[in-house]
Amino acid sequence: MTLSWSDPMFRSIVWQVVIIGGFAAIAWYLVSNTSTNLKARRIATGFEFLGRTAGIPIGEHMIDYEPSINTYGYALFVGVLNTLKVSVVGVVLATLLGTLIGILRLSRNWLISKLTASYVEVLRDIPLLLQLLFWYTVLQGLPAARQSFNPVPGVFLSNRGVKLPALNWEAPHLWALAAFVLGCVATHYVGKRADRIQDATGVRPRVWPVALGLLIAVPVAVWAALGAPWSIEWPVLRGFNFQGGLTVSPEYFALLLGLVIYTSAYVAEIVRSGILSVPHGQIEAGGALGLRQGVILRKIILPQALRVIIPPMTSQYLNLTKNSSLAVAIGYQDMVSIANTTLNQTGQAIEGIFMIGLLYLVISLSISLFMNWYNARVALVER
Repeated sequence: MTLSWSDPMFRSIVWQVVIIGGFAAIAWYLVSNTSTNLKARRIATGFEFLGRTAGIPIGEHMIDYEPSINTYGYALFVGVLNTLKVSVVGVVLATLLGTLIGILRLSRNWLISKLTASYVEVLRDIPLLLQLLFWYTVLQGLPAARQSFNPVPGVFLSNRGVKLPALNWEAPHLWALAAFVLGCVATHYVGKRADRIQDATGVRPRVWPVALGLLIAVPVAVWAALGAPWSIEWPVLRGFNFQGGLTVSPEYFALLLGLVIYTSAYVAEIVRSGILSVPHGQIEAGGALGLRQGVILRKIILPQALRVIIPPMTSQYLNLTKNSSLAVAIGYQDMVSIANTTLNQTGQAIEGIFMIGLLYLVISLSISLFMNWYNARVALVER
């Protein structure tokens, strides 16, 4: 076989080799030059510092943390959990709020439509950082613990954050939660089986009695069989602060509030455009069959709109997760804040930046993989 430049396959192979070789040469130069400069300045490289005692105080942590005992690697893991705590909750709340606002924007009520349109247009034009600082300032402006607001029994609002009643978690609660999760899985398969029966016979079996038993009766029975423990820890004002209960810090609450409100404005437009992409004849057909508006929206419009909604929604989930790095501006210790403190104390700037980038890459790819899987699951299949 004679190799010729006129052969497209040969040319493509040559160009791929040249491009890959060019990138490899640039990468080698950067690594070599960086290593030489670090050695000249006697700066140690590597990730051995992750095993050293951190000594970084972390005010908010989901797992036990002791700065005088735990390592830098453990502290960074605590930061990752703090990032996931605000990202996961933020994604759920932004989706719910944004979907509601997006649907209300299409309301025939002039006042509701204009109010939601103003919500979207105003919040999208205000920088997120400014919104975070605004909400943090508002929360810091609340009265002290002794003069805190008490809107409902057991809930207190002060400049120390939000105090809520907390359930004393015990082993039976964990087993009941496991039963509920298994019930969700079983309910999903029962619903799929009902769909197959409906496709075959035209009659759909009732799913709700089974779902009620699996999601409520079984977990309650498990909880009752294990002793039915139920004790609530109520926050009590003692001295200048509250004792007991669950605390939502001002930093976390301000960050979550800012991210949810800002992202929900974009989610609302995505949902609105997805609904508008469905032909209006679908709505008229549902109305002609005597279906109510809620049923038409839930059963006809949204399933078709999801194929338009999900791809841009994935981008908003990624944006919310990455925007959580602005937490450093209001003092919430996420993984970026803890990594910055680590590299300042150890001098391992390159390794610190590399770990931040790698962690965000892993989180972003995980979100993308899940959303791609979900998109494939809900895609409309033509038969």
